[in-house]
Amino acid sequence: MSTSSTLFDLTDKVAIITGSARNMGRAFAISLAERGANVVVHYHSDTSLSDAQQTAAEITQIGRQALVVQGDLSQENQVQSLYSQTLEAFGRVDIVINNAGKVLKKAIADISEQEYDQLFAINTKAPFLMMKHAAQHIQDQGRIINMGTSLLGAFTGLYGAYAGAKAPLEDFTRALAKEIGSRGVTVNVVAPGPIDTAFFHGEENAQSVAYLSAASVLNRLGNVDDVVPMIDFLVSEEARWITGQTLFVNGGFVTR
Repeated sequence: MSTSSTLFDLTDKVAIITGSARNMGRAFAISLAERGANVVVHYHSDTSLSDAQQTAAEITQIGRQALVVQGDLSQENQVQSLYSQTLEAFGRVDIVINNAGKVLKKAIADISEQEYDQLFAINTKAPFLMMKHAAQHIQDQGRIINMGTSLLGAFTGLYGAYAGAKAPLEDFTRALAKEIGSRGVTVNVVAPGPIDTAFFHGEENAQSVAYLSAASVLNRLGNVDDVVPMIDFLVSEEARWITGQTLFVNGGFVTR
């Protein structure tokens, strides 16, 4: 590994990263592998299989092991299966990053019951179940990160159901940090601003991209590489005294 990769050494740690077939999840997986971790690459739908396999291939090229697992994590039996497969393959879980999510930009008055249920299944129930089983299986000194959104601190419309589905992560995080903190396990929320990925652009147009870019101090969208260093730090031993926190990574993103 390079000198930069050994700064936060994760040799032989095992990380589960949900939604790691592409975008930020893939970047987190690659970065943790570069620091020595073996990675469970989770994906949800059949259409993401080839992307998940590509993520796994990049991990193995680095010299670490990857396990590709499909699952609807809003179903507890599939969460149990994910942990069981991880333990069977690697014998341990050290890091859990709840990255999988679903975004919807729509006025509250126009959101259907089905859309509401889907948002809360993926953004709220799935990470709750992942945290529940992490509490049972994660190693002492483990790390749990829940990916939130800077919309938690914004005053803007059209994202109400999405931000609302992410908001419970803060309370889940504080509670779990208290419940298992005596084992040296930390639990935090990372709340990125608008990030230049396909996940973000799927709900936006040129006008809204310009507006959201201007909401940062550098007048640009964030890049995946702006968020990765925070993840690298939080999963490290050096971050042992940071827990129960929401950390905004957004270039000064403000909307009013």
